[in-house]
Amino acid sequence: MTDFDAIVPAIAEALRKRGYETLTPVQQAMIDPDLQGRDALVSAQTGSGKTVAFGLAMAPTLLPEGGRFERAGAPLALAIAPTRELAMQVMRELEWLYAETGAIIGSCVGGMDIRNERRALERGAHIIVGTPGRLRDHITRRALDLSQMRVVVLDEADEMLDLGFREDLEFILEESPEDRRTLMFSATVPRSIADLAKSYQRDARRIETVSEQKQHVDIEYRALAVANPDRENAIINVLRYYEARNAIVFCSTRAAVNHLTSRLHNRGFSVVALSGELSQNERTHALQAMRDGRARVCIATDVAARGIDLPGLELVIHADLPTNSETLLHRSGRTGRAGNKGVSALIVPNSARRKAERLLGGANVRPTWALPPSADEVQARDDERLMGDPSLTEVITEDEAPMIASLIATHGAEQVAAAFLRLQRGKRSAPEDLIPVSLEAGKARKEPDYANPSNSATKPRGDFGASVWFSVSVGRRQNAEPRWLIPMLCRNGNITKNEIGAIKMQPEETFVEIAASALDTFLGALGPNKAMERGITLAQLPGMPDFGAPPKERAPRPPREEGDRKPYGEKKAYGDKKPFGDKKPFGDKKPFGDKKPFGDKKPFGDKKPYARKDDAPARPRDAMAVTDADVWGDGPKPKRTDWSDDKPAFKKKPKAASNAWDKPAKPDWSGKPKGDKPAFAGKPKGKFEDRGAAAGPKKKTFKPKG
Repeated sequence: MTDFDAIVPAIAEALRKRGYETLTPVQQAMIDPDLQGRDALVSAQTGSGKTVAFGLAMAPTLLPEGGRFERAGAPLALAIAPTRELAMQVMRELEWLYAETGAIIGSCVGGMDIRNERRALERGAHIIVGTPGRLRDHITRRALDLSQMRVVVLDEADEMLDLGFREDLEFILEESPEDRRTLMFSATVPRSIADLAKSYQRDARRIETVSEQKQHVDIEYRALAVANPDRENAIINVLRYYEARNAIVFCSTRAAVNHLTSRLHNRGFSVVALSGELSQNERTHALQAMRDGRARVCIATDVAARGIDLPGLELVIHADLPTNSETLLHRSGRTGRAGNKGVSALIVPNSARRKAERLLGGANVRPTWALPPSADEVQARDDERLMGDPSLTEVITEDEAPMIASLIATHGAEQVAAAFLRLQRGKRSAPEDLIPVSLEAGKARKEPDYANPSNSATKPRGDFGASVWFSVSVGRRQNAEPRWLIPMLCRNGNITKNEIGAIKMQPEETFVEIAASALDTFLGALGPNKAMERGITLAQLPGMPDFGAPPKERAPRPPREEGDRKPYGEKKAYGDKKPFGDKKPFGDKKPFGDKKPFGDKKPFGDKKPYARKDDAPARPRDAMAVTDADVWGDGPKPKRTDWSDDKPAFKKKPKAASNAWDKPAKPDWSGKPKGDKPAFAGKPKGKFEDRGAAAGPKKKTFKPKG
């Protein structure tokens, strides 16, 4: 209890009620008397109790001597977090930590109703927790007053910079008083964090806890090498093998989250999704489902990698590798918190082996390289859990005894046990059969070159024992490969890969060696037709096939019946055709030069030019009497004046009586001397003078000249 001596009594009492007996290294460092009143740059392991740590550090600066806050007004402390979930979690932690001090804690978080937040700020608060964007919005609208601010805390500062909040953070820090305390908490301290601390902190103390130097001692890292097509199958087997109370699976995109959520839901897992496309209400419900046990698996993007604290989170699976080492640490930091143990499993496809090694090296983590749990290992783990089920050791009650006796008497003990076993196994999803992978090379284990008999790898295994050979109706020409042929034989023949011996591929068929001990099971599962998927059939051979024999040829085509089309061979040979040279050569044709040249034609100029014949009678044009001289001569063309033959004479329309809407008639000045018209007065000459603003709207007046 000596750790609580340097803590404000009201805060120490809250810790005791919460069940705290000792403090974590970062919490112990924040109550150091030398740190009071100073800025701090703290780097500590995720899940080491940083929220309580900066709550302890703020208390001496915020609380008066009596240990209780006075009436709330402008906020005294501000805690900034990168995500909504982390901000709400920080708020919940500070509420119980400051419960004995009478503190009023408000939130300003994006996605929540801004009007409710504004009303809460008007009523007053001692501590405000929020996200950078929403806090800046309230400051810009003059709803958040920072004039009384004493402490500003930046939680997960490196993540806020990665998410692009640098400008918002600088705005908030510049709006707060210069004499404030600035506490920065970050899992890592890259150059960007160091520059921000240098600009906005004064005489800051660098705190590096022991838990950071011995990173993730409570987390077991496992790198699982898988074949590229088996990524999702490996995730299913990992979830089945560990059967964690709570597990979180990280994907890189929202589309991957939706796809994997649907896949796991179809396989019977109780799963929820968490990504940026969900509303705040939906994300809150998803996390609550994880907390109260309605869901056991959360599929999330990196938006959930920071600050989410799920009780009992025992397993973290990286379905997609993170982009950098810091993200790897923060993802993994969701488990192994508060002294609990956890597992962080990386699904590493063949193509991403080197990337995974770089990420782990940058995070200073040495994982255990292994293969994902196989179907047999998952089944064995299920059997272990079943044997340790508490219901098998509980005392039989009086109400249960008659039914138990009746079941045993009716069905027998073995049948009852079999029913119990089937019932337990039916509750779980079946594990997946994975493609074999070489752990050392990080590549899919290559099958022997069965097509080359000279290769020593094609020889049957000496310790395989008695065997029977089968011929499969596919070969190299049908793109047959052992990687899909072996699982097909196991599924359809109800055998394991250990009961399959050598496989030797031919162009049109494949020879497969099956253990003699599994022959009855194999034939019984295949049925009398010995058929498998894709129309593939098998034929049992009397002994070992002759691998040196020529390859099996295709069956000849059936002979054509009478009346069929004429075979191609009876067609007239190409050589019997008349050779091209027997045709009349091109040179025998009349050359182009023998034709009459274009110049021998009568030139265009020899034609008689177009002219009107003198003896042609003139054609009258309508009713006009026009002569040829008028048409073709130099004289002017006469105007038409007489329309009496074909059109009536034009008569003016009589004017109607005037009405009220007619425009006034203009005076008729025709025939009157010019002197009778009124003289034009003209535009007067002069200028406008300004009379000043006191003259009102018409400030200028016209003054005639002279």
